[in-house]
Amino acid sequence: MKVRVIACGNPYMGNDGVGHAVMEALSREHPELDIVDGGLGGFGLIPLMEGCDRVVIVDATTGMGAPGEVQVFDEVPSSSAFPMSLHDLGIAETLALAREVGVTAGVVVVGIEGGEIEAFSDELSPEVRAAVPEACRRVLEEVGRK
Repeated sequence: MKVRVIACGNPYMGNDGVGHAVMEALSREHPELDIVDGGLGGFGLIPLMEGCDRVVIVDATTGMGAPGEVQVFDEVPSSSAFPMSLHDLGIAETLALAREVGVTAGVVVVGIEGGEIEAFSDELSPEVRAAVPEACRRVLEEVGRK
């Protein structure tokens, strides 16, 4: 079974960079994982999902809980739950399009509540930084789930 972890977000937008922080931690501690940088999401996610049986997307969420809260979504929430680029599709729309073009991977999202997303910062808030180990644990659980 081919399982890929895709980390999304913008590391120069404060807490929106938490997906990258999780990717860096997992890459250091679990080099055997198939984990890739999904950038800001959108259309670029589709080729990253091709050929996979299961995909675990890691991204910041907004308005889904307290800053630093980690949640796993088997049903992808609407794109309003994710910080998004004004120039591309949100995660929910991208996944719908992926299905239309034949991507059949099962998808789960590990979301880390980012709260207020600060522009032009490469720092995570203390609450979000503290959530990285929990997010890593949840990603590993999802990677191991059949």
